[in-house]
Amino acid sequence: MGWIEAIVLGLVQGLTEFLPISSSAHLRITAALAGWADPGAAFTAVIQIGTEVAVILYFGRKIGRILRAWFYSIFRREWRADPDARMGWLVIIGSIPIVVLGLLFQDSIHSTFRDLRITATVLIVFGVVLAVADRVGRQYRTLDHLTVPHGLGFGIAQALALVPGVSRSGGTVTGGLLLGYTRAEATEYSFLLAVPAVLGSGFYEVSKIGEGSGPEWGPTILATLVSFGVGYLVISWLMRFIKTRSYLPFVIYRVALGIVLFVLIAVGTLDPNEGPQF
Repeated sequence: MGWIEAIVLGLVQGLTEFLPISSSAHLRITAALAGWADPGAAFTAVIQIGTEVAVILYFGRKIGRILRAWFYSIFRREWRADPDARMGWLVIIGSIPIVVLGLLFQDSIHSTFRDLRITATVLIVFGVVLAVADRVGRQYRTLDHLTVPHGLGFGIAQALALVPGVSRSGGTVTGGLLLGYTRAEATEYSFLLAVPAVLGSGFYEVSKIGEGSGPEWGPTILATLVSFGVGYLVISWLMRFIKTRSYLPFVIYRVALGIVLFVLIAVGTLDPNEGPQF
């Protein structure tokens, strides 16, 4: 992987991680269209650490309160009723599905799931599901209403993002909307829920960087830094956007991108498992 490639993929990761359009799909598609090798699930997981650091900084005070209250709740009974401590436990509970499914399907994550036909399909299907959830969701609940079953529901929705094209934020927000949470509350919880999942996945895959045919450390670090800077700006914009706007623009984009992918594959321009065929 070259330095320019690393910068481009870092930009793509930062721009798409928090939008409901799937960053892993866009990394895969960008590489395929540019004629580059598939950056792979390990590279994708590692550079996502950059965008999660952006989340930690953006929600720094809230995350700090949650960690403090959660830690005290382990040893002191009176802290267990604290809302921040409760949120800490609910983030842990919501992270269980993606850990379990990630370990069970790790071989498919690195191979089968990266087929562009699957990516195109889930871009369209889950785009439509997001549109339905955004329209029919009652959007009256806040995170104060979050329960263990709801936390697991969010977590299962997040775990679907193991397939490129689903979108971690898109899947989680869709689940939240169907459970009746507002756009802003569902989005905030999706960000919090992603922190342990993404950091855990990134550090789990980090040993594969610089080995075999995988990307080298230098370009990977550069892409991670770029994704951090761009990702922080995107969070700030998105949290303002969703307070007054629907997810319809992202739905239209997902469906259009999925259709374009199918067309490129059908006419032989794009190999679903490799790059462009010119």
